[in-house]
Amino acid sequence: MSRLHPLAERHAVEKLGWLRAAVLGANDGTLSTGSLIVGVASSHATRGSILVAGLSALVAGALSMAAGEYVSVSSQADSEHADIAREKQELATDWEGEVTELAGIYQKRGLDRDLSRKVAVALMKHDALGAHARDELGLSETTAARPIQAAFASATAFSSGALLPVLAAVLTPVAWVSWGVSLTSVVVLAVLGVVGAIAGGAAPLRPALRVTFWGIVAMIVTGGIGRLFGV
Repeated sequence: MSRLHPLAERHAVEKLGWLRAAVLGANDGTLSTGSLIVGVASSHATRGSILVAGLSALVAGALSMAAGEYVSVSSQADSEHADIAREKQELATDWEGEVTELAGIYQKRGLDRDLSRKVAVALMKHDALGAHARDELGLSETTAARPIQAAFASATAFSSGALLPVLAAVLTPVAWVSWGVSLTSVVVLAVLGVVGAIAGGAAPLRPALRVTFWGIVAMIVTGGIGRLFGV
C-alpha cells in the first residue's frame, strides 16, 4: 500500500484562520489609509502634507493594530494559563474524577462506556495534562495564544494594505492624487474581498462588491470633508 507524503495531509483549515486575519488587516489598512489620503488630497494640500498624512496613517494604524492584538491575545493567553494551572491542580488532587470526566467527554463523542474509560486511562497515562487541555479545554500547541506573533502579523497585514495607497500618492501627479489613490484602493479592496471570500469558502462576487461599495462610500465621505474644509 502506498503511503502519502506527510505534507499531503495538511488541510486548508490549518491556514484559514491566519489567512482571513491577514486579509482583514490588509483590508483595514487599505481602506483607512486610502480614505485619509483622499480626504487630505481633496483639501488641496501639498504633496508633502499628503505624504506625511499617508505615512502617519500607515505607522499609527499598524502600531494601533499591533497594540490591540497584543493586549487581546495576552488576555487570552492569561486565561489559558489559568485554566492549565487549575487543571494541574485537579489532576494532582482528584485523578479518578478527572478520568471519569475525560471518559464522559469521549462518551458524548460516540464511544461506549467501557471503551471511553479505557481510552481516557490510556491517554492520561501517556500525557494527562495534554489530554485534558486538548479534549476538555480545547487547547493545543497549534491553537495556543501567541501575543507577540499575533501583534507582528496584525501590524504587517495592516502595513501591507496601507502601503499601496501611499505608493499611489507618491506616483500620481499631485492634481490627480485623489483619483489615483481612490482607484488603487478600490481595486485592492476588490481583490482582498475575493481572497477573503475564497478563504472563507464563499462565492467571491458578493463579498468583493460589498467591500468595494463601502470603500467607495468611505472615500466619497472623506473626500467631501476635505473639500468642505480645504483651503
